[in-house]
Amino acid sequence: MVIKRTKKDPASMVRAPAAPEQVVFEQSLRPKSLAEYIGQSKIKGHLLMHIQAAKSRKEPLGHTLLHGPPGLGKTTLAHILAREMGAQIRITSGPALEKPGDLASILSNLQDGDTLFIDEIHRLRPVIEEMLYAAMEDYALDLVIGKGPTARSMRINLKPFTLVGATTKAGSMSAPLRDRFINHFKLAFYELPEMQLIVERSAELLQMSLDAKAAHRIAQSSRATPRIGNRLLRAIRDYAHVQGQATVDCACVETTLRALEVDDRGLDAVDRAILDTIVTMFNGGPVGISTIAAVLAEEEETVEDVYEPYLLQQGLLQRTPKGRMATKKTYEVLGLQVPEGAQGALF
Repeated sequence: MVIKRTKKDPASMVRAPAAPEQVVFEQSLRPKSLAEYIGQSKIKGHLLMHIQAAKSRKEPLGHTLLHGPPGLGKTTLAHILAREMGAQIRITSGPALEKPGDLASILSNLQDGDTLFIDEIHRLRPVIEEMLYAAMEDYALDLVIGKGPTARSMRINLKPFTLVGATTKAGSMSAPLRDRFINHFKLAFYELPEMQLIVERSAELLQMSLDAKAAHRIAQSSRATPRIGNRLLRAIRDYAHVQGQATVDCACVETTLRALEVDDRGLDAVDRAILDTIVTMFNGGPVGISTIAAVLAEEEETVEDVYEPYLLQQGLLQRTPKGRMATKKTYEVLGLQVPEGAQGALF
């Protein structure tokens, strides 16, 4: 592997850019410890055990892979793990690491016990991914300096660190990289009571007066995803502020959600358009994801990663080798009668 000099500032790959307002808002609501973290109880139990064991042995936490749909708390957990271990966290992403030298710069600057968080780790380039193998297993970098007959190999020893990887597509990672993670945790969608607790906690941090029924209604429309719940809460807070309402009640929530075209299942206009496309244009399916994306003028990856997981989880979509198909529940949600002999009507 040849490492070329680069003029890129190594800090630029781990230094967070000026955060937009939405990012700052989300960061302000993140729990700071596992005790504050609501939901994912099994994962929290495992992590507490691993953290206690690592601390007692005075070793870094084992490399940890977090995967699951967007917005469930992978980045939040990475920050919590570093804080629970009393370590600093360095943050980057798969697309940001363009050259082997980028990763080498980051790894060589890690201090003993630091946490390196790589978001979208499935998007690492193969040549960079290969560098991680020795770094994860032996805390070393194997480099080749120069080219041709004058090339020479060199090993740089690294300080022990913890790699935390996050991905929405664990299956897109290569087996050699995936197998080098000691801990694998898949984050699940949240239960309704958990979502209500999250909404109530966020409202308290935002100093909002929110009654229990309103919190429950927001939780219903949050798609079992904290990020979406917090986003809806922000929109409702703004509406209540403009209307001069000191306390957010169900009427305020309903009005805001109706304006956002979000129903009590958490389905928005794009969700309903996806379901309507399958049912009305393609007779319930099967239809390819690329066709659905083209009809909606959306990116195929957006439909597959952002919208599809929740529709599948809700039983509103069936994924088959031939394409996506509607279910009986799909017709019910759209207020349509299930046609006789509909292939996708499974429920």
